[in-house]
Amino acid sequence: MVNALGRSPEEIWPRLLAGDQSGMRARDDLVPGRSIVVADVPGELPAVPPRLRAYACRNNQLTLAALEAVRPDVEAAIAAVGRARVGVVMGTTTSGVGDAEAAIRHRHATGALSASFHYAQLELGGAAGFLAELLGVTGPAYTISTACSSGARALASARSLLALGLCDAVVAGATDSLCGLTANGFTALQALAEGITNPCSANRDGLTLGEGSVVFLATRDPGGIRLLGVGESSDAHHMSAPEPEGLGAERAMRAALADAATAPSEIAYLNLHGTGTPLNDLMECSAITRVFGDPPPMSSTKALVGHTLGAAGAMEAAFCWLALRAERAGTIPLIPHVYDGVPDPKLPPVHLAPRGGRVAAGPVLSNSFGFGGNNCSLVLGAEPA
Repeated sequence: MVNALGRSPEEIWPRLLAGDQSGMRARDDLVPGRSIVVADVPGELPAVPPRLRAYACRNNQLTLAALEAVRPDVEAAIAAVGRARVGVVMGTTTSGVGDAEAAIRHRHATGALSASFHYAQLELGGAAGFLAELLGVTGPAYTISTACSSGARALASARSLLALGLCDAVVAGATDSLCGLTANGFTALQALAEGITNPCSANRDGLTLGEGSVVFLATRDPGGIRLLGVGESSDAHHMSAPEPEGLGAERAMRAALADAATAPSEIAYLNLHGTGTPLNDLMECSAITRVFGDPPPMSSTKALVGHTLGAAGAMEAAFCWLALRAERAGTIPLIPHVYDGVPDPKLPPVHLAPRGGRVAAGPVLSNSFGFGGNNCSLVLGAEPA
């Protein structure tokens, strides 16, 4: 995993628990005439190998950075089951758009596209194609691009490939990188916060963009952290606004709980989609209250790592995975909800997780809701070996 808080789970996890917002910084190179706060990944990224130079873009460099920690396990799986039995499913919305923007600027200045630009950088399918070629696997390889639910749906798809017997292992996750197209699009929608996003606050005024990548190795091996349930729905309501009452979000959560054979009262922690926009937080908290009655502790991590868009669903599932892995003496740590502390009286009452909190161990649920009403909820839990 790589995001604004670090380059590995070991670096990111303590900063996440501390509610560290130091990864946020102002940039004035994304939206003309405006400085916006973003959660970007600083420093050098691994280089795409020369043999795959057609895929050389920031998006794929972020994927390489995330892959490093799990690559030995991936190589071991390839050796054990064979290249044809390993699949790749990635989520993204931006792909190499940022590199295409640089190529277009170069063309305006010189009359020709930059020599380093290749259309494969821009293709959404390249997110999975790059990893498949890099690893030399020949199982199913494809990209999910359903706006901000892309990463969650990629994990759901990996689970399906395993359940159907089409793969014995799946490299699955999501990556999105910052670019001008995204920043200007959300500016046009008047959806960007003036500062750092403030989910569930009476003062919330929009989202903060982020970037990052997370890569899982999914298998049927028993024990460990499991993807227990998946729930998906489609609002069919509006191109960008959520269904106001959260009916699609409610259906996704109920479906995930049913798929996991888990009662709402068994959920120990809930990861909010929690974008900090007025409409999202209202509809999500309303839907949660209907599903859970007395909801579990919950938090949005977007005030810490930004909204990583297509990567968010997989990134936040990874945060839940880390919380479950950190079980001690029958409890798991709560990822804190960081905001200005001013509750919105218009929101249904919910339990926003404090810093330093712990809760009795149990399954956790993570929400991801995208443009067009693409909703996906995941239930994760620890199972004994």
